[in-house]
Amino acid sequence: MLVNLKEILQDAHRGKYAVGLFNTTDTDMLEAVISAAEELRAPVIIGTAEILLPAGELKLISPAILAAAKRASVPVVVHYDHGLTFARCMEALQLGFSGIMFDGSAGDYEQNIADTREIARIAHSFGAAVEGEIGHVGQADSDDQNAAQFYTKTEEALDFAARTGVDALAIAIGTAHGAYKSKPSLDLERLKEIRGALDLPLVLHGGSGLSDDDFRQAIACGISKVNIFTDLCLAGNRAMKEGLEMGLSYLDVRNHKVAQMCEEVKKKMTLFGCCGKA
Repeated sequence: MLVNLKEILQDAHRGKYAVGLFNTTDTDMLEAVISAAEELRAPVIIGTAEILLPAGELKLISPAILAAAKRASVPVVVHYDHGLTFARCMEALQLGFSGIMFDGSAGDYEQNIADTREIARIAHSFGAAVEGEIGHVGQADSDDQNAAQFYTKTEEALDFAARTGVDALAIAIGTAHGAYKSKPSLDLERLKEIRGALDLPLVLHGGSGLSDDDFRQAIACGISKVNIFTDLCLAGNRAMKEGLEMGLSYLDVRNHKVAQMCEEVKKKMTLFGCCGKA
C-alpha cells in the first residue's frame, strides 16, 4: 500500500528502528526491493534521486514504482531523493510521490531554509511529507566524509526544523555517498546530541559500505531512515558477473541479479530492525 513518509518514520522514530530507502532505476531493482519487504513484512521506502534520472527518467520509472507500491501488501513510500531543483520536486509530487527530499545543503543556509520551507508547504498540500538536509554528506570517491567542519550542528538542526516544517531531517555525521575508499568514522556523540534535542526522525545518507556495527550503533543513537543505493548496485554487478561466467541466458542472468539484490535488501532490513513492523 502507498503511504506517506511521515507515517512510517514516526513509527520507526518511536520504535527505535530504521526503515531503508532503496533507490531504484529500473524494474529489476524495484522487484527485488518489494519482494524483500513483503517476505520480511517490513515497511520500505522506494524512490529515485535527481542525479539518477539519466538512468531512469521520472516519467518512465515512476508509474511502475507507484503501481508496485499500491499493490504491495506492506507499507511503501515512493520518495524523491536528493531533489535539487524546484521543478523536478514539483514533477515528482504531480506524479504521485508520497515523500520529497529537497537537498539545498550545498548552498547558502538561509536559502536552504527558504527553499525547503516552500517545498514543504506545497508538498504538505499534496499529502506528501518532506525531508530536508543540513550539513554536508561527502562523496566517498573524494574521501571527504571526514570533513568535520561540515557536520550538522545541533543548534542549526533545531533552527532548520523549526523554520522549515520538515517531517524528517538528514544530518551529516561522517558518512559519504558511494563506495568508501577508507573506513568511515561516525560521530555518534553528535548524533546522540541532535537526537536528544530534536524530536524528529533523523536520516542517514551514504549508508552503503558501513559495517553492520555502524548501522546498529547509528540506529541505537537515533537514526530512523537509512539510504541505500551503492550496495544494491554492487550486489547486482556481482550477480551479473556470476551469471555470465556460468553461461546463463539473458533472462536467467536477470533473474539471478534480482534474487541477489533481494538478498542484499533483506540483509539491510534485518540490520535496520524493521522486519515484522509492517
